[in-house]
Amino acid sequence: MPTITVDKYALFEELGEQFTEEGFEQLCFDFGIELDKDTENDPSRPKDQPPELAIEVPANRYDMLCFEGIAIHLNIFRGKQPTPNWRLVDIPEDKMQTLTISESTAQVRPYAAAAILRNITFTQASYDSFISLQDKLHQNLARQRTLVAIGTHDLDTIKGPFTYEALPPKDINFVPLNQTKKINGEELMSFYETDRHLGRYLHIIRDKPVYPVILDADRNVCSLPPIINSERSKITLNTKNVFIDMTATDQTKLDIVCNIMVTMFSKYCAEPFTIEPVKVISDHNGTTRITPSLTTRTMDVEADYLNQLCGLEESPESICKLLSKMAYTAKPSPDPKLISVAVPPTRADVLHPCDVMEDLAIAYGFNDLPRTSPNRSVTIGKPLKINKLSDIVRHESAMAGWAEVMPLVLCSHEENFEWLNRKDDGKTAVKLANPKTAEYQIARTSLLPGLLKTLGENKAMRLPLQIFEVSDVVFKDETSERRARNERHWAAAYYGKTSGFEIVHGLLDRVMTMLRVAFVTHEEGLEGKTIDFKVKENPSERDGYFIKEIDEPTFFNGRAAAIYVRLGGKLQRIGELGVLHPTVLEKFDLKYPVSTLELNLEVFL
Repeated sequence: MPTITVDKYALFEELGEQFTEEGFEQLCFDFGIELDKDTENDPSRPKDQPPELAIEVPANRYDMLCFEGIAIHLNIFRGKQPTPNWRLVDIPEDKMQTLTISESTAQVRPYAAAAILRNITFTQASYDSFISLQDKLHQNLARQRTLVAIGTHDLDTIKGPFTYEALPPKDINFVPLNQTKKINGEELMSFYETDRHLGRYLHIIRDKPVYPVILDADRNVCSLPPIINSERSKITLNTKNVFIDMTATDQTKLDIVCNIMVTMFSKYCAEPFTIEPVKVISDHNGTTRITPSLTTRTMDVEADYLNQLCGLEESPESICKLLSKMAYTAKPSPDPKLISVAVPPTRADVLHPCDVMEDLAIAYGFNDLPRTSPNRSVTIGKPLKINKLSDIVRHESAMAGWAEVMPLVLCSHEENFEWLNRKDDGKTAVKLANPKTAEYQIARTSLLPGLLKTLGENKAMRLPLQIFEVSDVVFKDETSERRARNERHWAAAYYGKTSGFEIVHGLLDRVMTMLRVAFVTHEEGLEGKTIDFKVKENPSERDGYFIKEIDEPTFFNGRAAAIYVRLGGKLQRIGELGVLHPTVLEKFDLKYPVSTLELNLEVFL
């Protein structure tokens, strides 16, 4: 979880109370945050430095990544102040500052937002907190500036209207923050390549044909997101009007960051909690809008739902009062079963009534929630049948000398199909809409790619290698509610200087024997004394399994068989075993023969 360091004396002054270490630790615990460290009695603390508190906040509470957010919410929780009424300054659209987005930005960072804080007064502490919040948002929600980048400027040093464009690196010339020499975009990459702070962000745009840039009315560069701002528009302690620009690759994250930045520091404006909006013009895609939105979302939540999950019997009025401690504005709905809950613009983490329920429990006090004992007759757990069967197969395979492996469920499309000489019919594999890498394009439909990749990574080990896996594969299923289903498979692979087909076949026989599934022979005179029995041209109705030669491109010709099983008189194909084709081995970079086995375990339930 993110850890925020704040001035102890300043925070206690803001809270209006001097807490003991134990008292403040309890307050943090009650609110759902944690006091990690108090440097009051730390001998290593410099004498001229005030004591600090290191406070851990939940990763989804972006509104508490700064001193101001922690102070506001603790005061609301303690009933010392109401939820602030964050609002936009009411000015006509034609009088607003504008930020025009160029179509060229679609190549790099297509989204942008902006806002203005007027007549703000900074102290050294609030200035440091302002900069720190940007860094915290960049590190957490913005994913190291890849999703969102924030730029802050002294509005009195630049003038609108502003434009957001994407230009060739050589056409971007400005003096970077805290520098004195003007450089272009290409020179900037070389200049900051060894910089410990900014060097890690260069890769985001380095290889792009154009770089994003914010320009003012005189074509002065304000910032080169997501790298650095201009020295020209640098904010200082004397800055009175702050122009905040944000560029992004993710619209949702952009709106969250925009709301957090302006709500946390609008308290320092001459008129607290007011923000001047900016009109963001995007004619090329028809998404012109006013930012920030500061929209208060309203949710209708069932009072019975909240009470039931928290074990309470509170009235709607009492629930509304408790929710006000967590910065909600709630009131009973005309429907007596519902409560209308207004979610402030700072609470992007509230997505579902269960989030409201969690905050209700915090407001009531986790230690004060009624303690009840559930009916034990309905809380006795036991393994699912498929998991119990899987464990049996695992143990039997391991006792036969095979090592279990656990590859990832996701794999590339090539590994799942082309590398196994199989074709994708478009109706089988579940594909990811936005895979981050080529390694994770689809959910596997076979366990073989994972086994073969494991062999490839361990081919330097002493041969032979005998590995197996018992896990799920995923198939499309339009009849399912989620339009996909899992299927439990068991697979094994033998890698050695000989094919090892008979060894894999032996493992199959051993597991089938353990599952009490007899081997059905098709040849005269092969009737056994134990579990084998003879069938003729038309197999008998007795249960059992048998193998039948197949010709599939995954396997070497004449060295593969399908596995059939008859259970309850129903015959079905459940898997295959065989020696892999040389082209398959070549794709997975394996130099020796591999025999594999894969079958569906769910038929044995």
